[in-house]
Amino acid sequence: MSENKPTDRSEGTPTQARPLNFIEKIITEDLANGSVSRIQTRFPPEPNGYLHIGHAKSIWLNFGLAERFGGQCNLRFDDTNPVKEDEEYVASIKKDVQWLGYQWSGEVKFSSNYFEQLYQWAVHLIQTGKAYVDHLSADEMRAYRGTLTEPGKDSPHRQRSVDENLALFAQMRAGELDEGACALRAKIDMASPNMHLRDPVIYRIRKVAHHQTGDQWCIYPSYDFAHGQGDAIEGVTHSVCTLEFEDHRPLYEWFIANLPTPSTPRQYEFSRLNVNYTVTSKRKLKQLVDEGHVDGWDDPRMPTISGMRRRGFTPKSIRDFCELAGVTKVNGIVDVGMLEFTLREDLNKHAPRAMCVLQPLKVVLTNYPEDKTEIMTAPGHPQRDDMPLRNMPFGREVWIEKDDFREEANKKYKRLVIGKRVRLRNAYVIEADAALKDDAGNIVEVHARIIENSVGNDPADGVKPKGVIHWVAAHDNLTCEVRLYDRLFTDVAPDAGGKDFLQHINPDSLDILTGCKAEAGLAAAPPDERYQFERQGYFTLDAQYSTAEHKVFNRVIGLRDTWGKMDQS
Repeated sequence: MSENKPTDRSEGTPTQARPLNFIEKIITEDLANGSVSRIQTRFPPEPNGYLHIGHAKSIWLNFGLAERFGGQCNLRFDDTNPVKEDEEYVASIKKDVQWLGYQWSGEVKFSSNYFEQLYQWAVHLIQTGKAYVDHLSADEMRAYRGTLTEPGKDSPHRQRSVDENLALFAQMRAGELDEGACALRAKIDMASPNMHLRDPVIYRIRKVAHHQTGDQWCIYPSYDFAHGQGDAIEGVTHSVCTLEFEDHRPLYEWFIANLPTPSTPRQYEFSRLNVNYTVTSKRKLKQLVDEGHVDGWDDPRMPTISGMRRRGFTPKSIRDFCELAGVTKVNGIVDVGMLEFTLREDLNKHAPRAMCVLQPLKVVLTNYPEDKTEIMTAPGHPQRDDMPLRNMPFGREVWIEKDDFREEANKKYKRLVIGKRVRLRNAYVIEADAALKDDAGNIVEVHARIIENSVGNDPADGVKPKGVIHWVAAHDNLTCEVRLYDRLFTDVAPDAGGKDFLQHINPDSLDILTGCKAEAGLAAAPPDERYQFERQGYFTLDAQYSTAEHKVFNRVIGLRDTWGKMDQS
């Protein structure tokens, strides 16, 4: 396989199904003309929260590009702001990347690994007259910066001597100056039409312990200063960012041009992944967690990767979604239905089948012997011969769904009705005779009869059943809890245009059902397996709430899209 030809990671063969995206074209040309000899990318998250679906696209793109072109991808944490960062987030991000199916090159890297080199490069900028220590306050600095239509003004400290700046910067490092007393700024152009070039701050005083370096430092570099230099140290060839960093690129290039870096990486921007019915602002996601609107960062309704993992999403479904969303330079909104489509496609192919009755109603088969039981068999998957058959106990009493029985119904109702027949999936055809009710008039039990010799056969009398329903044996089953999760927001754009996103939380995003009856074999369900509960949807065990005695299953997604119909109504 040629090193210059992208490959499909799922098959290991050259990609022919789609044209190259614009970044792949750039890389192909760079390899062909010899401007780079190998590909090095990086994924640089800030450890100040949990990753979400938008980050998944960046992971897929950066690691995917390295895989397709036979290169390497680093995981480098942008840990330049210890005020908001935590080791908890570092651990969660590493887990997310690996769960999605990727492995970084070498050891995990941190911008803090380069703090001493970054400090020395800041000294270099001072020595060459391209950085100065400024004592303006943050508000004063903002006022001096100007506007999009008016140039900024030079700080009164801009013309300090090199020696004075070096001494002040050394004092900053030594902790001899208070937070906010001053900052180190690059000396570029206060009249630049690009606001990021108007003498940006590159070091600030923060007397806060760092999760990696402890109390070693009390000054920290800005993201813009650490970003490109970290890329250069690591030999990154293609630094891929989302479009909001496009205006930062001239600053990225200015630092590379004015520092003795060991390499010259190039930055490229692509459209970030925006999904409707979703909020991805870390601040807003944190608010949902802190105010108790959700059950933590990994709540199955959250768009975080950890939440999607707990919900039961598959890594492949997320990678396929990123592939379908595409890589462009035009921002837009992707329909969450596309993500749900890739999830259903993957689960339909790979999820073993099972039966679970969510709202049980007992059916007594009056002509079936009380002391008799038998084993019914069903395929593990209707199109997968590699999955073993399921053995399901059957006896005189079974559970069916309450909604699968009516005393009377029109011809469109294809389930159990008094005087009518229905097939119990992979078992007998039965006919209902009577319904027993409690004092309030609620149906509590149905009496029915099996039609002899109808397992796998049509009834001998020629009267065929109206439909097929699922069931679980009353004498041998798993009593469990089922959590029906749905979209967290009812509004297609819950935080657009200054909306209060909290006002659009879906009150029906979680429905907890207890006393559900599932196939007994699900008692041994592992937490990373997904099942299709026949006629119900796709479900997975919730490892956080499940115990040996009490199993909890999350609905990953329904069998079909009901929101699409709602959107059109």
